Amino acid sequence: MNEKNVKVKVWGEFACFTRPDLKVERMTYPCMTPSAARGVLDCILWKPEFIWHVHRIIVLKPVKFASIKRNEINSKQGNDPIVVDEVDDKGKPKYRAQRNSIILKDVAYIIEASVYQKEPDTKNPPKKYVEMFKRRVSKGQCWRRPFLGTREFAAEFALPDGTEKPIQEPIPIGSMFLDMWYNPNGVPSPKFMYEVIIENGVLDCSIDYEQILTSNHKQGNIAEYPRQLIHEFNLAEEVAAKEEL
Repeated sequence: MNEKNVKVKVWGEFACFTRPDLKVERMTYPCMTPSAARGVLDCILWKPEFIWHVHRIIVLKPVKFASIKRNEINSKQGNDPIVVDEVDDKGKPKYRAQRNSIILKDVAYIIEASVYQKEPDTKNPPKKYVEMFKRRVSKGQCWRRPFLGTREFAAEFALPDGTEKPIQEPIPIGSMFLDMWYNPNGVPSPKFMYEVIIENGVLDCSIDYEQILTSNHKQGNIAEYPRQLIHEFNLAEEVAAKEEL
């Protein structure tokens, strides 16, 4: 680990990292995916100047599965809200359906990642964002609550204290979703890792994730309503980062 790298421990009661080939009734991967890890990091600190490069995911607790049944809707919410309890002519739910999900129970991981900048910036070096990230984690700050695969499974996060020990049993996974890659025209394409296995509690995705760094996907914008508060907070972060440098 060097000055461009960060570590963060995340844990929660439940998690669901859905396999894309089994999405009708969800079946989770046995471990957090690199895309989910990147999502956690973005929830804590997001800046358009850099991309998170996920290196390793360390599994801290044995894999435990659980089965749940939930009421879900059959289509995405649009401009006109879907009335979940609406029924058809036969008196059956029109939009609601019950689905089973195989999820993970009692999970904990350490995410190791680094700051990647497509264009080096001497005024905003990676060390600045690393220190900013560490400070936000130590204070429990985030743009939005991190989650473990799906938003209903909120994640707790903190800096590792050095006492964490990864599991030792190997876990073969096979193919695993890596992240979305976008071409120059903004067309998305899923990327996968193959012959994946967790050895000594470590999922190594450093080399595979390098291709995601070439993505040309345009970064999204922060919502309008908290813009002034976020601007003031960013100014305070900039001052604190300069003082630490």
